[in-house]
Amino acid sequence: MGVLLLLCLPVAAVAASASSPLAALQLEAIPDAWRDDSGARFELHSLRGENVVVTMAYARCHRTCPLTLRRLQQLQRMFDERGVRGEFVVIGYDPQGDDVRAWHQYRLSHGLRRANWHFLWGNEAQVEQTASLLGLPFWRYDDHIMHEARILFFDTTGLAHEEPELVR
Repeated sequence: MGVLLLLCLPVAAVAASASSPLAALQLEAIPDAWRDDSGARFELHSLRGENVVVTMAYARCHRTCPLTLRRLQQLQRMFDERGVRGEFVVIGYDPQGDDVRAWHQYRLSHGLRRANWHFLWGNEAQVEQTASLLGLPFWRYDDHIMHEARILFFDTTGLAHEEPELVR
């Protein structure tokens, strides 16, 4: 149990720094109409009733996003060990680069073939609104997107938390 809590402490520490918006954040507040890495329309509200882990990333990132991905994979293993279902959602920061093809290639190259992982692509307005709601500001610097690492957890009622329910 201690190891599991340590695993989540960096995430909780980041989430706690912006706890006021997080306190009332609902999954339904996030823009809903996305495309997943297969090209299909994906609506976040379809995950209501599930434990949902959400972050933002971009497919060409070589620093922050790989660390976030490893943390998500650790969380997947933790959920599996506990017998808890979870949906993992990665929303792309870069509408021009994080398209269906880029996310599909990302999924394949990282061995993320499970159906509970969702790599989403949307338009600029959706991305900006989502980043703002999730407390994940970003900005462009040359060919890079600068951003923080943050993972949010939504319980089965759609309410955001600093850490997954299963470690409480």
